[in-house]
Amino acid sequence: MSNTITGTDFNFPGQKSVYRGKVREVYNINDELLVMIATDRLSAFDVIMPKGIPYKGQILNQIATKFMRLTEDVVPNWLIDTPDPNVAVGYVCEPFKVEMVIRGYLAGHAAREYAEGKRVLCGVELPEGLKENDKFPSPIITPTTKADNGEHDMDISRADIITKGIVSEEDYTVLEKYTRDLFQKGTEIAASHGLILVDTKYEFGRTKDGRIVLIDEIHTPDSSRYFYAEGYEQRQNRGEAQKQLSKEFVRQWLIAHGFQGKEGQQIPDMDDEYITSVSERYIELYENIIGEKFSKADISDIHNRIEKNVLAFLNK
Repeated sequence: MSNTITGTDFNFPGQKSVYRGKVREVYNINDELLVMIATDRLSAFDVIMPKGIPYKGQILNQIATKFMRLTEDVVPNWLIDTPDPNVAVGYVCEPFKVEMVIRGYLAGHAAREYAEGKRVLCGVELPEGLKENDKFPSPIITPTTKADNGEHDMDISRADIITKGIVSEEDYTVLEKYTRDLFQKGTEIAASHGLILVDTKYEFGRTKDGRIVLIDEIHTPDSSRYFYAEGYEQRQNRGEAQKQLSKEFVRQWLIAHGFQGKEGQQIPDMDDEYITSVSERYIELYENIIGEKFSKADISDIHNRIEKNVLAFLNK
């Protein structure tokens, strides 16, 4: 699996700093532009897996770009251009230190918490009598702290975010509105492709001129969970698992192999056959979420391709 990009070490003209997240690496150019490179790293349970997934970075970047364009009339975003399949370039922003998670259904982390008997999640009361993957009466916002490298994101309530001064009440009110507006738009787009947008997370930042904008990714399989709409009701009524589009399949594989990111647990080995299957699954996710065939970029020398394309953009 040598044709993947799991890390970068570029030195672009005007480069001030580099931030390396779980999946993306962000280059600050003259405190004006951010060059965001989507790597092929795979993160689950806030742990980066040892091997990259071919085309994953391209898939995430192209889905995020597509949805940025489709939602820019709803919420402003940071994006300027995408000079390479793995690269997005946008305005420098100061990120808010929370991730805005919004859930339309009891799934994933929320379902695991609910199964343990918890009925309050991030300060939000959950109704009694729900089954996993049931729809909430209305979408709920369950924020998390935005973790530094190597740390786990932590659930946090609206009240604590404001009381602790992480985000002002005035700004948080804007983040809530943008989150609900984006989720509504994403739900409509998903429905047009026969999908249900189950839950997702958004990140926001402030531009140098003071605007609050959407940053990072949007509605990708790394940040979102989708169900197939066809058969959803029947599967719920029969108590069956939902057919879904997200990286939950990776989490379930890891859980089945004894790993949930907890102390002392070893990451199970992912052989080439499994890595290839994950890559194929991500391509399937792309084609279903976007509604068009995925076009594989040339990955014979990804580092040089990216460097060439970014330099051409910066020199324009």
